[in-house]
Amino acid sequence: MKSLVTAIQQRDGRALQAMSNSAPLQQTQPVREHTAQVFNELFKQLRATFPASMANFKDQEDLDEFKRQWTKAFAENNIRTIDQINAGMKIARQQENPFLPAPGQFIQWCKQGESLAVGLPNEDQLYELHREYCKMRGWREMKWPSNACYWMVTKIYSEMRSKSLTDSEVKKLCAKELRVMTARIKSGETIPAPALQVEHKVTPTSRNKSLSIIANLKQKHGFR
Repeated sequence: MKSLVTAIQQRDGRALQAMSNSAPLQQTQPVREHTAQVFNELFKQLRATFPASMANFKDQEDLDEFKRQWTKAFAENNIRTIDQINAGMKIARQQENPFLPAPGQFIQWCKQGESLAVGLPNEDQLYELHREYCKMRGWREMKWPSNACYWMVTKIYSEMRSKSLTDSEVKKLCAKELRVMTARIKSGETIPAPALQVEHKVTPTSRNKSLSIIANLKQKHGFR
């Protein structure tokens, strides 16, 4: 405020223009404040779940830096709701490791927790389901845990073959398809039933018919 008053008093056009140009940045303030509120709720739960680790902060400066880094990570990865935090904490409480997770690890738990909350597998489970489907090679009917799993796995399989994806690329695709399917289910969309292909059974040709076909071919082509 003081710099603004000074600029006006001194009729500093450049300073006023610089302030004007920076004004749109203030539009992100509500987003930051909301993300900070979500983190404050997380901080309460982290303090209760990992009391020993939280006690290791040496001073307020360490604590402020911790909050800054986590809040920034949340904003960058679209973690903005208490439901996402609760989903991540549910997985965090299942961990045997008593130490605080890295922000990236916790964000992954939030996303996995969202998928689990709507009845979907986690990334590792979806990858294993895809591997099982690959082993069957399409000749045997698969027992799908859900309609959503069918559509995710068959899409992953199709892209793997058409794009010659590596194993690591398939795993990334599993994570992507889980996010997409989670969003579809959370929006209220009804996932359709599998479009299973009907197996065509081949009836063996009888011996007499086979001999007749061979005789006709010999006669047609002049073989003896």
